[in-house]
Amino acid sequence: MKIAVGSDHGGFARKADALDFLRSEGHRAFDMGTHSEDSVDYPDFALAVAKAVAGRKADRGVLLCGTGIGMAMAANKVPGIRAAVAWSVETARLASEHNKANVLCLGARQLDAGLIREMLKVWLSTPFGGGRHEKRVRKIMRMEKDRGRLSR
Repeated sequence: MKIAVGSDHGGFARKADALDFLRSEGHRAFDMGTHSEDSVDYPDFALAVAKAVAGRKADRGVLLCGTGIGMAMAANKVPGIRAAVAWSVETARLASEHNKANVLCLGARQLDAGLIREMLKVWLSTPFGGGRHEKRVRKIMRMEKDRGRLSR
């Protein structure tokens, strides 16, 4: 699987570990920046990863910042992105199984490296459950297409 990985300065150290882990699992993980702990604006890196996923240059994306929240807010502005913040192995699993998240956003200041590795492994290996969740994901996609209007 091709995975775009990005971070701001708050997620920089954890990003290096995530890249190493993903590559050790056999994925083609590529670094979308940032490349130091110098202060940067997280939306720039959220956009780079989200565009790679939406443009099908990557199958999935991973974003790391202090909490994961800002990255998710920014990434979800890109059409075709379903970015989810996860804070446990279970929420990472459900992001894939129930929400078909194609970008996982993680709080590098909240989660240790070992937990992030577990979360990534579960998120990437859990298939979308379909069924009742399919209808809900389709509604999200329609909202995006209709610019926020939810038609039944």
